[in-house]
Amino acid sequence: MSEMAFTPDEMMTIAASRALKNDDVCFVGIGAPSAACNVARLTHAPDITLIYESGTIGTAPTVLPLSIGDGELCDTALTTVSVPEMFRYWLQGGRVSIGFLGAAQLDRFGNINTTVIGDYETPKTRLPGGGGAPEIASLSGEVYITMKQSQRGMVDTIDFYTSFGHGDGGDHRKRLGIDTKGPTMLITDLAIWKPDETTKEFTVVSIHPGVSREDIQASCGWTVKFADQPAQTSPPTELELSTLRDLKARTKAAHERSTPTHQDQK
Repeated sequence: MSEMAFTPDEMMTIAASRALKNDDVCFVGIGAPSAACNVARLTHAPDITLIYESGTIGTAPTVLPLSIGDGELCDTALTTVSVPEMFRYWLQGGRVSIGFLGAAQLDRFGNINTTVIGDYETPKTRLPGGGGAPEIASLSGEVYITMKQSQRGMVDTIDFYTSFGHGDGGDHRKRLGIDTKGPTMLITDLAIWKPDETTKEFTVVSIHPGVSREDIQASCGWTVKFADQPAQTSPPTELELSTLRDLKARTKAAHERSTPTHQDQK
C-alpha cells in the first residue's frame, strides 16, 4: 500500500500522541497538546485519563475544546471537581504522570514563556499567560512539550520564565527542591527531542520523514545538538491520520455551528 501524504503539523501531532501510554494520567494543555492527547485516546491508549485545568477528569471529547471552559469537556468527563481540588489533590498530590504543554517561546533547557514577548512592562505582544502551566511544569511526574519550530519561538533566551523547565541545565531543578523530572520530550513539526542526561539540553533523537538536519537548524534559535545516530520517525499510519483528520473535521463543523453569524447578531 502506498504511503499516505501528510503535513508537518499532522506528523507533529501524531508523533506527540505516540508518546502517551494507556495508563497515563495526563494534564492536558489547550491546542496542539489537546489534539495529540485525544488522538492517543482514540487509537492506542483508550484508557488514558485526560485531565483539564477546569476540573474535568477522564474527559473524552468528541471535538477539540476551544478552551479549558468548553462545555464539551464537562459533558464527556467522568467527573468534574473544583479547581482547588484539581490542583491540591491531583497535581500537588503527585497523581498526574504527564503534563502536556505548548509554548510561545522555548529555550534549549525546556523553559517556557507564555506571558509576554519583549520587555514585561512594555511588551511587543502580551500572551495569554501561565494559567496552571507553571504548576503543571513543576508538579507533574514529567512534562512533554509540543510546538512548531521557528527561530522566533525556539530562542536562546526566553523573554519571561512562565513555566520552569530545567532552568540553566544540569541539576538546577534538584537544587531548587523540585523532585519531578521536568521536560523529558519535545515534539516539533520537524523532530523529536530529549534532554541530555547530564546537561539537560534538548537534543534531537528522531528526525521526521523528509526533514534534514539543515531544516531543523534553520528553524531553531540556538545551535542544535543531534544524537550520535538520530532515528527516523515512523510516518503516520492510515489509522492515525484518519483519526486526526476526522477529529479536526468534527471540531471545525461544531465550532462553525456554534459561532454566531453577523445575521444572527442583528
